[in-house]
Amino acid sequence: MSIDLSRKRILLTGGSGFLGAYVFEELIWRGVPDRSIFTPGSKELDLRKWESCVRAVKNADIVIHLAARVGGIGFNLKYPGELFYDNAVMGIQLMEAARQAGVEKFVCVGTVCAYPRLTPVPFKEEDLWNGYPEETNASYGIAKKALLVQAQSYRKQYGFNAIYLLPVNLYGPGDHFSVEDAHVIPALILKFSDANLKKLPEVTAWGTGNASREFLFVRDAARGIVDAAESYDKADAVNLGSGEEIKIRDLAEMIKDMTGYKGGIVWDTSRPDGQPERRLDVSRAKTEFGFQATTTLEEGIAATIKWYTETVLS
Repeated sequence: MSIDLSRKRILLTGGSGFLGAYVFEELIWRGVPDRSIFTPGSKELDLRKWESCVRAVKNADIVIHLAARVGGIGFNLKYPGELFYDNAVMGIQLMEAARQAGVEKFVCVGTVCAYPRLTPVPFKEEDLWNGYPEETNASYGIAKKALLVQAQSYRKQYGFNAIYLLPVNLYGPGDHFSVEDAHVIPALILKFSDANLKKLPEVTAWGTGNASREFLFVRDAARGIVDAAESYDKADAVNLGSGEEIKIRDLAEMIKDMTGYKGGIVWDTSRPDGQPERRLDVSRAKTEFGFQATTTLEEGIAATIKWYTETVLS
């Protein structure tokens, strides 16, 4: 049975973040009154503390857990301990607090980084436990994957309605643009835009460029998460993605052309590529709750560059 979210009180953790802002917008679009959506920030409620988790779930009917510590490869290599602890303890405590409070449904958003390093492409949900994650993402990926075990265990023992979603790399307007911890698309947009302004002859990109990635436009991801919150009620994890991949080298050339940069690209092969290849099998999401991505990579990157140019550079 589909849940009428417009009649529910919803806790949206990470609601002020990149993905959270789009999920909030999607909920409003589907008729949920903004007064029914609670989006506490980390300064208001630190979910690493049990008391904050108890306060957060009070009076909530539905929890959509997006709050996370996350970054690109450089950030992951620098702060693996913090990434593991913060993500694990937030999710574990929040789900337990929700169970104790009698929350109707818990939507846990995991990460594609949970998959083993050499998972056969396309990644199927049943492959999650067939190896260790890629080392640069392992602390984050394992912390988030532990929440799948918790969700399945709670469903089995307590009948707790917890679902688990696995979105691929997200991007779009409002993304985090930072030299230190941005993901690949905003990092490349930032580098090429900066090189244009400074008239630099070349841009340095990490790795060999031979790794491939799948990307999902953030607005599509938000729609998939809310679709699942309304209509999905099973223990099995579900991938959310576009089903298409691109080599990082080709991605860099695409962003170079779209930003109008005329210089060269130098590949710093001393830097890690990360997981060699990444593309999801997205058939389960379509079968179970009708989700399909609708934004092409070119459309999404164009919208992201436009937002960055008009909002950050202006």
